[in-house]
Amino acid sequence: MSGPHPTGLHRLAETIAARKGTDPETSWTAKLLAKGPEKCAEKFGEEAVEAIIEAVKGDRVKLISEAADTLYHLLVMLAARDVTLSDVENELDRREGRSGIEEKASRK
Repeated sequence: MSGPHPTGLHRLAETIAARKGTDPETSWTAKLLAKGPEKCAEKFGEEAVEAIIEAVKGDRVKLISEAADTLYHLLVMLAARDVTLSDVENELDRREGRSGIEEKASRK
């Protein structure tokens, strides 16, 4: 985590984690998580497609909105599988300084 006062995505990830297992009738996040990892993944995919559509159209305001939805649903999907934002950051740190071509080749 990025210090004692988390910002941005970390605050959102903490909120999502706190909603896990709470009443699905009072929280969209809890409702989505209660539906299981597959539904969370499906919702992330829908939001990612909507962001792609707005990127192609070139509507900056709508793209920003869809990107926010996509990031939120990515964090929900990760939480559904007990993967934290810090886990993802650690992986990004591991890759830092490597070319994308080298990274992709190492996965074969």
